[in-house]
Amino acid sequence: MFVDQVKVYVKGGDGGNGIVAYRREKYVPMGGPAGGDGGKGADVIFEVEEGLRTLMDFRYQRHFKAKRGEHGMSKNQHGKNAEPMVVKVPPGTVVTDINTGEVIADLTQHGQRKVIARGGRGGRGNSRFATPANPAPEISENGEPGQEREIQLELKVLADVGLVGFPSVGKSTLLSVVSAAKPKIGEYHFTTIVPNLGVVETEDGRSFVMADLPGLIEGAHEGIGLGHQFLRHIERTRVIVHVIDMSALEGRDPYEDYLTINAELKEYNLRLTERPQIIVANKMDIPEAEDNLKAFKEKLGDEEVQIFPISAITRQGLRDLLFTIANLIETTPEFPLEIVEEDEASKRVMYRHEKEESDFKITRDDEGAFVISGDKIEKLFKMTNLERDESIKRFSRQMRGMGIDDALRELGAKHGDTVKLLEFEFEFVE
Repeated sequence: MFVDQVKVYVKGGDGGNGIVAYRREKYVPMGGPAGGDGGKGADVIFEVEEGLRTLMDFRYQRHFKAKRGEHGMSKNQHGKNAEPMVVKVPPGTVVTDINTGEVIADLTQHGQRKVIARGGRGGRGNSRFATPANPAPEISENGEPGQEREIQLELKVLADVGLVGFPSVGKSTLLSVVSAAKPKIGEYHFTTIVPNLGVVETEDGRSFVMADLPGLIEGAHEGIGLGHQFLRHIERTRVIVHVIDMSALEGRDPYEDYLTINAELKEYNLRLTERPQIIVANKMDIPEAEDNLKAFKEKLGDEEVQIFPISAITRQGLRDLLFTIANLIETTPEFPLEIVEEDEASKRVMYRHEKEESDFKITRDDEGAFVISGDKIEKLFKMTNLERDESIKRFSRQMRGMGIDDALRELGAKHGDTVKLLEFEFEFVE
């Protein structure tokens, strides 16, 4: 099964916890704190594997949770950092954050890597909190939580040439004749329901990758038929080969087919119309094809476009077609997914005003309790060692420094009121 779009959950490993420990050597009185730091949690890294052609593996495993770092140890021993979690993906994979819409990575080359979810740093041991005023602190930190993300993986086939056209115009037959690919071929519409790739080699030793993409129909840019699958995969192709059934055996006008397909390309993405396009007049071995080709050229008028009459079955005209495609590929640059200005004038730092998010938010639940939420305060709480009174007091000071106590008073909190943070409940004390 060909899978080209899937949603996945990834989580970097939590950092290891720091510990509270003291030196206990026989001849070292008042040895002082010796609690080591925790190790860093593992990153989740996506790496391109050239041999993969589909996202099928992600249909069976959609959760990737990396290992946490090792906890700190006595004698100031640092916990071991966790090894990164490497996930293999096929070339052409675009990774997008579902919540923000941000494109995290566009992975195209073999061995290319990208950190998708970062592991948390290790918590600090009590030796890190020693001060002249408090030389033997009972404070340690838990490890920082790893980054969590809901992401979408989208595969966009990496092909130099994309075959486009209505269903049953002979795209699969053409690919099977010019390459070693063996696509499914049948006398009915939508025989091809997934992209097929084939490597084509010309007589002078040049080669390129050709993709036979699902048949296009009117309204494809809106998701009708298989068009949405087709259009996603043509975004990276350098040359578009427009295959037209010049025999008109199905009763359609070849020129109307040509206009319809180009209109769909334009509606989906204006950048597609910038690519060089070659018209392949297929099925020229059928008697009516010559007259239809003549009428087609008359309707085109002065429009500058190359037309190659061929017959995929008899191999007529294929040699010149392949040479022309190879020449075009050599002179056509790659089309990036996003337009990036590289001129000197654009190489300057841009500062954009972004609304600063609050460190915390306070709401009321159905029972009247005050509920504190927010990424920063939640992370601080998770890193607090609740087994040590000094650590809890430190967290209280951090809350006060963030202005949470004052905010609760402004909202009407009184002595003894319930305050909730994550799954924990506290009492508001004046």
